Amino acid sequence: MPQRDLIVVGASAGGVEALRTLVGSLPAELPAAVLVVLHVPAQGASALAAVLARETALDVAPAVDGEVLAPGTVRVAPPDRHLLVVDDEGVLRTHLSRGPRENGHRPAADPLFRSAAHVAGARVVGVVLSGSLDDGAAGLRRVRGRGGLAVVQDPADAAYSGMPEAALHIAGADHVAPVGELGDLLGSLVGLDVPAVPGAGDGGPRPLEDALAEMEGAALACADRPGAPTGISCPDCGGPLYGSAVGPMHRFRCRVGHAWSADTLVGAQTSAVESALWAALRSLEEKADLADRMSESAVSRGHLLTADRFTEHAGDARQAALVLRDLLEGAALSVPRAGGDEGPSTGD
Repeated sequence: MPQRDLIVVGASAGGVEALRTLVGSLPAELPAAVLVVLHVPAQGASALAAVLARETALDVAPAVDGEVLAPGTVRVAPPDRHLLVVDDEGVLRTHLSRGPRENGHRPAADPLFRSAAHVAGARVVGVVLSGSLDDGAAGLRRVRGRGGLAVVQDPADAAYSGMPEAALHIAGADHVAPVGELGDLLGSLVGLDVPAVPGAGDGGPRPLEDALAEMEGAALACADRPGAPTGISCPDCGGPLYGSAVGPMHRFRCRVGHAWSADTLVGAQTSAVESALWAALRSLEEKADLADRMSESAVSRGHLLTADRFTEHAGDARQAALVLRDLLEGAALSVPRAGGDEGPSTGD
């Protein structure tokens, strides 16, 4: 009978301290592999593995492609790569993918959770820690649906409660506890016999969203659409988004695989609107400056009517620019956004 031997962890804002506490409290003889995703910038290197290694006697290192999962190891997703789990003739291995961003992130928690659930079923424990918005909630629901366990940091204990609260709402949880108690809890959950889940690790077809995350050519060329048309465009690529429901959660995915929850989509659209407004403001101010120069040139040539017309254009542009400044300074654009932990521990 298989044993519960895989822990997958997702975190975002406030996640570095939560991960330090969690990893530091795991048993030294942990009979499970641990895979960690923290939202980090795509550019540059991440120091997270080195930070976590100082907290534990476990083997902590950045994940590499194709490594066999082994008990007592902690592997951390590198920047700009999804960390996935694949089945290689009955052996679980890591896989690093530059698949489409999900919830605006790569790495993201949802692809890790989904892939682990698909190939390992009840052997998986999914853990959601501090973070904003809701990455990890849909993936944790998949973990539970395949017989695995869901563990969530108590939202009241989290520096950012968004991800834990979303996980509880969308997926529910088998255990909820402060992060300081999670190490001992996870130690008690792993190493136990679990029933085999039919289909897990059998080499069968992957769900479309999993295949897209792995950049499988057949999935990218597939004529199937990941849901019903919404009439909304993808903030990442501009393609049409298709909507579907994951329990009470609305999910959106474009044909090439960029995925969004409703909350992260609103945040991305807000960023796009703000960027467009700043671009329009710059154009208006440049237009006003150019009109002033044209007016001065007309005056120097004695073309006073032309000068008045350019002066009027400059005034109209500056008035429009004032309206845009008011919009940019207003609260209407203050929508929470998904974010990584920006502390010095996450990268160089």
